[in-house]
Amino acid sequence: NTPSFDEKNINKISITKQDIINSGALDVNDVLKMVNGLDVFQSGEKGQQTSIFTRGSESNHTLVLLNGIAINDQSVTDGLHDFGQDFISTLQQVDIYKGSNGVHFGPNAIAGAINFITDIDYNNSFSMGGSNSNNVNLNYNTTKITNNEWHLNFKGSLNNNETKSAIAKGEEKDGSRNYQINLNGVKWLGENLKFKSTLYGRKTKADYDGSATDETGYVSDNKMYAFQTGLEHRTNNSESDLKVHYHKYDREYANSGYLDEYYSESLVLKGERNFEKNSSLSFGYGSEYKYDWGNFENRGSYNASTKGHMKNLGVFSNLGYKLSENQILSFHLRGDNHNTTDFNETYKFNISQSLGKINLNGSHSTGLRNPTLYELYGTDNYGIKGSTSIDPEKSKTNEFSLNYEYSENINFKSTAYKTKIFDRIESNAAYSKHENIKTDINQRGLENSVSFKNNNQSFSLFNNFSKSRKDNGQAQNRRPDLSYGANYSAKIKNSPIGEFLMNMNYRYTGNYTDWDGIKNSKQKSVDLIDLSLSKKIFGNSISFNIKNLLDKNYEKPATYNQDGRRIGINFKKTY
Repeated sequence: NTPSFDEKNINKISITKQDIINSGALDVNDVLKMVNGLDVFQSGEKGQQTSIFTRGSESNHTLVLLNGIAINDQSVTDGLHDFGQDFISTLQQVDIYKGSNGVHFGPNAIAGAINFITDIDYNNSFSMGGSNSNNVNLNYNTTKITNNEWHLNFKGSLNNNETKSAIAKGEEKDGSRNYQINLNGVKWLGENLKFKSTLYGRKTKADYDGSATDETGYVSDNKMYAFQTGLEHRTNNSESDLKVHYHKYDREYANSGYLDEYYSESLVLKGERNFEKNSSLSFGYGSEYKYDWGNFENRGSYNASTKGHMKNLGVFSNLGYKLSENQILSFHLRGDNHNTTDFNETYKFNISQSLGKINLNGSHSTGLRNPTLYELYGTDNYGIKGSTSIDPEKSKTNEFSLNYEYSENINFKSTAYKTKIFDRIESNAAYSKHENIKTDINQRGLENSVSFKNNNQSFSLFNNFSKSRKDNGQAQNRRPDLSYGANYSAKIKNSPIGEFLMNMNYRYTGNYTDWDGIKNSKQKSVDLIDLSLSKKIFGNSISFNIKNLLDKNYEKPATYNQDGRRIGINFKKTY
């Protein structure tokens, strides 16, 4: 939902397939940890539950999409996405949109959106790697163009990880095993019309600990499947898309003789059209219908359950107008009609101005998060009950950015933002039902980056100053006020082993407040460095990856282990 004139002003970061390969990433977390403004908290090592805090907002304020369609799991109590289940080998690209994006993608994108992109990879390949016999990964990709001009692609992967205990100072071994498949099919039906379809599935089994102090854990079996199909029509001045989407989650947790079961499904129909009326005017419109249903039963010492459905009809439009070659106005509007919260609108007004090598961009936008099935219909053994009278959480955001192209090789960007979140959904003081509370959250921050690149190397420095506070000034847990880092990539040509590629990523994670098992206390930051070296040999490649090069022992969140130094070797054969 963006005017074509204004696409360059959308705050978007794209992690390409080559970026993923160069970094040596195994799961989505490895990639997201490198992005300024995202704070990744994983309750243990690979395969453990993971939350993302974008710009200090709540973890359920970042909307996750698959090829532009929301894939939220309605059997999750608070609506957050568990990034710990997503390994990255079958994904073609990851796009990160920081800031208020509800008007672009729909409800729940108050803080931002992360879009997983599946597509055909025409580089047929097989790869295998790992650090030892208990930590291995296998990946396969093949594409065939048939006689009737179908482009068919298959990707598959296996990731097996044995790790130390998820609990800090624990004695047992935990681990995870992940399987993924992705099937893509494309056929051109005409000069401008393309049929496109994708099937994506993943299954992750992981050992979980019972709590931050209890290693008597349980085993999770987390499955997710998605299918999309649709048509894309492109001309010189227009884009039209029609897409049908279905996904389901099937999660089970075996815990001391009890079995917790979570299940949800979602069906989406989305159509949109954008076109340039003339050299100064761009217009777009579309609609999206989403039907969700789900249920879960949590058994044992803690009992909770829910069952229900939700439906939402969204309509949206955008307008872009060039006041001059250097000044663009754009307006975005979206309305969502939900079966319990009724009709709510979001909007965004944006203006950009170019002054030579400097581009200035300012926007004012709103967002919302609709309640989850559990917040509407759920119950538990503590007496809490859902409520169908809850209003959606809402937000207002002001953002201003400056982008300075000092030269062809040097760029500086700075973004300041301020967000107010109100009508937050929490349990009431009596812990008897969910309701909208009047304690607002105020977030403000400043993101800066400077980058340099030429034919053989690229280097970037970034930092993020961010404050997330309640009305009374209390800091939000797990939100660092300061983080910074650097990314470096170089093609080394003159070396004893010939030409090879080096990638290095550094991150200062920032001090934050968290529950340490007794009280909220300040947790120290840590300096993390990842290093990757790769070399092509006879058309194939060998890579050498070191995660946590300095072997820092740290907890993020508090009381949970994170990956120590891990050295891996990977061989990739292309054909």
